[in-house]
Amino acid sequence: MKKRLLWIGGILAIVAITAIACVDLFVGSFVKRAVDGYGPAYTQTRVSLDGAQLSPFSGSGTLTGLYVGNPKGWSSDKALTLGSVHIQIAPRSLLSNHVIIEELTIDRPEFVYETRLVASNIGELLKNIQKASSSPGAAPQASHDGQTITFEVKHFHLTNGKVTVGVGPSAVTIPMGSITLDNLGDQTRGVTSAQLAAAIFRSITPKIAEAAAGATAKFVPAAALDTLKTAGGTIQSLFGGK
Repeated sequence: MKKRLLWIGGILAIVAITAIACVDLFVGSFVKRAVDGYGPAYTQTRVSLDGAQLSPFSGSGTLTGLYVGNPKGWSSDKALTLGSVHIQIAPRSLLSNHVIIEELTIDRPEFVYETRLVASNIGELLKNIQKASSSPGAAPQASHDGQTITFEVKHFHLTNGKVTVGVGPSAVTIPMGSITLDNLGDQTRGVTSAQLAAAIFRSITPKIAEAAAGATAKFVPAAALDTLKTAGGTIQSLFGGK
């Protein structure tokens, strides 16, 4: 009898583990489809995600290989790639219309920064995201039971970033400063997915311009450096950077 109970217990454990793995896989696939589907509507560029893992039981997850293409008219095919995105969600909030993200960390992002007079590809990308976040119907919103899902991010971090200034043989890659943001979206209303993307990108943009402007004459010709500083300052003022 004991052996039979142990055998049955073992089978149930295997079934439970398999079920949990299947649920995690399903949720990860759903996240990937959501990013691939919503991303282009926000940025007006190509967006793709290599993979996603998210456990609804622990609320922890990782997204890998996020690619965002350049707006039309710029030289490089990409504007940015994110090495990995680590997320910790309050598990119970996954069942509600207000998702609480305890920690959101973007690690090893790489940005391609191109300028043209006082315009830049990153600035144009931000404009597209801001338009999607402020115009009703400009981009689809995540929904549950017919209601828009809102988000609250308690802690956001960006680490180990790099900025490539220009394209081709003359391109220069520069380290980018870390970013920490707290309390994005209030506890009652939160923000939509498009508004969250705009808020994060609005904070990242000045750092990208700052990294580009910080290139020394050893790597960038003086005339090009002056252009970068001018463009960087203009972009910061346009989008509220400090």
